[in-house]
Amino acid sequence: MPRRKMIYEGKAKIIYEGPDAGTVIQYFKDDATAFNAEKKDVIAGKGVLNNRISAHLMTKLEGIGIPTHFIKQINMREQLVRRVEIIPIEVVVRNVAAGTLCKRLGVEEGTILPRPLVEYYYKKDELGDPLVSDEHIFTFGWADPYELEEMASMAWRINDYMNGLFAGIGLRLIDFKLEFGRIYGEHGELYIVLADEIAPDTCRLWDAKTGEKLDKDRFRYDLGDLVEGYQKIAEKLGLVPEGGSINEQMFEKLDQIENELAKQRQLKNLKPSKPRKA
Repeated sequence: MPRRKMIYEGKAKIIYEGPDAGTVIQYFKDDATAFNAEKKDVIAGKGVLNNRISAHLMTKLEGIGIPTHFIKQINMREQLVRRVEIIPIEVVVRNVAAGTLCKRLGVEEGTILPRPLVEYYYKKDELGDPLVSDEHIFTFGWADPYELEEMASMAWRINDYMNGLFAGIGLRLIDFKLEFGRIYGEHGELYIVLADEIAPDTCRLWDAKTGEKLDKDRFRYDLGDLVEGYQKIAEKLGLVPEGGSINEQMFEKLDQIENELAKQRQLKNLKPSKPRKA
């Protein structure tokens, strides 16, 4: 295999140049980090499960009209995705109090919020991804009002859909993080698309009956085997055989996931340019 050019390496993924213009390959690592990378480990199988779960959820969301960067799953650890200009804002949707919300406001974990809470965080590891307001976002030019409105609208729709999806398989969607990117069409039109991943690394998911935490909190707080929790989620979604351990041989027998809607989207001019301002 020819050596590929690495574009970027993050805590959980590596981005390589793609085979075609306007595409990149997203590689899911087994690295696990928590508390702004203060806690680290390598957990075999984590990347494989995140890849498969994210590919499945991205495809489902595209089916309800949420544009995504996902094109297809290439192998057990890699996805082909559209190259986007990442907007440096993490959108967090909370349905139940957990994590930093409890620490900041003294709310008891597990408190059901009267309505979903949408928060924005500036994507900057060295600053600890601080909580910001829409006025911060506009003042510093991280996104304009049109873009933020699109991101918030998609976040609400994604929350509605995923709440129903997970409730149907016995899971509670506590909260989740989203990232978005810009793609420019051949006539300069701007597309805001869902990017990065949607997986147990970026969602809190609890068993609806037992309250067992199946997400990355297992690693954060030493609550149990991380891969075991992720695999339970994949099993409930019907993505891996029940009770079987995730491995390369088993994965190769599973159907690949492709996003036909994303493949059909005709976008040619993907050169970054400044977004339009409201």
